[in-house]
Amino acid sequence: MEIHYHPGKANVVADALSRKNYANMALGFMMPHELCEEFERLSLGKVPHFREDEQGTLWYRNRICVPNVDSIRKLILSEAHDTAYSIHPDSTKMYYDLKERFWWYGMKRAVAEYVAICDTCQRVKTEHQGPAGLLQPLKVPEWKWEEITMDFIVGLPRTQKGYNSIWVVVDWLTKVAHFIPVNTTYSGAKLAELYIYRIVCLHGVPKRIISDRDSQFTSRFWEQLHDSLDTKLRFSTAYHPQTDRQTERTNQILEDMLRACAIRYGTSWDKCVPYAEFSYNNSYQASLKKSPFEALYGKRCRTPLFWNQTGEKQENLRVAQSRQKSYADVRMRDLSFKVDDHVYLKVSLMRGIRRFNMKGKLAPRYIGPFKILEKKGEVAYRILLGVHDVFHVSQLKKCLRVLEEQAPLEGLEVQEDLTYIEHPVKILDT
Repeated sequence: MEIHYHPGKANVVADALSRKNYANMALGFMMPHELCEEFERLSLGKVPHFREDEQGTLWYRNRICVPNVDSIRKLILSEAHDTAYSIHPDSTKMYYDLKERFWWYGMKRAVAEYVAICDTCQRVKTEHQGPAGLLQPLKVPEWKWEEITMDFIVGLPRTQKGYNSIWVVVDWLTKVAHFIPVNTTYSGAKLAELYIYRIVCLHGVPKRIISDRDSQFTSRFWEQLHDSLDTKLRFSTAYHPQTDRQTERTNQILEDMLRACAIRYGTSWDKCVPYAEFSYNNSYQASLKKSPFEALYGKRCRTPLFWNQTGEKQENLRVAQSRQKSYADVRMRDLSFKVDDHVYLKVSLMRGIRRFNMKGKLAPRYIGPFKILEKKGEVAYRILLGVHDVFHVSQLKKCLRVLEEQAPLEGLEVQEDLTYIEHPVKILDT
């Protein structure tokens, strides 16, 4: 008889003698049922760091294991967050306070979710994130003075001629700016008249006005301008909150010039406005690689020449926009909402102004929530609010949970400064 080695993997019809692991299974089957239950009960001690005390309480290290019961866990989270001795800590502080005494699987996630949907925290906590809303560069126009931006510098000292603000009108392509002293009480007809005298006679009527002011103001101004020109043609307007910072930057430069001129002219700042306008238009612009006058006339401060070579300016503007967007988007984050979403509205804390029963630094940072009605452009939304209702996305914060018992805002008469007037509902006989 010859014995040959046969590998175990190839021995598909192996008998019991070639296997030796059935002994443990047979031993398990022969154990008494009571002994098996005892082993099963004592197997808890084999799990690291878990133990059971005399009262039957399960511990993990030196922390109580909280059972998977929603009411118990919500009670613990509420006590650690909503009570007077807690005063709404953030999720990290709350987690480290709870982990000293309690433990359950996924406790850190549960704490973070509880704090995230807390209505009080969403109203009063400041956001430690970059401003929302990526920069949305405007399309470079094809010709000079086709598209203009306009804004107002208000709050200036009243001059002898009655001016207390400056109307800033800037051509989007050449960056040429005109500074027009005005009064805040001027009507749309008066502004249209000034625009014809100062702008139309030099550059013609633009195709589009870009403004971050109220769209109703821009529409009224267009109507008054068309009536003054006695034309039936209608051009377009565009509302771009924070889309283009061109006019805002021009305002900063003009304000610096006015501060320098105030040393000589005092409160008669309107006397130095023509010099400020000339200085600005004749100065080098990094985005154009030349001065606004040179972009408009072909040379600095000379007799105007017809110049139709706009390719160089357009390319320079595109490069400048790309550079500005890359710088701006580093500090910002993309944020978007859907129609019918609810958001909180960020309000500025102003001294002496009472908002929703609170005043000063104790007033909520956010009010609402408000329902989103419409998306305006890429980074602006219209919300359900009685006053100015279009806001940039950086002023909004998503509401993760809308309270069912929240009072309706339809009957609330909200003022322009986001305050409201309280009226007595009923006078009780005392």
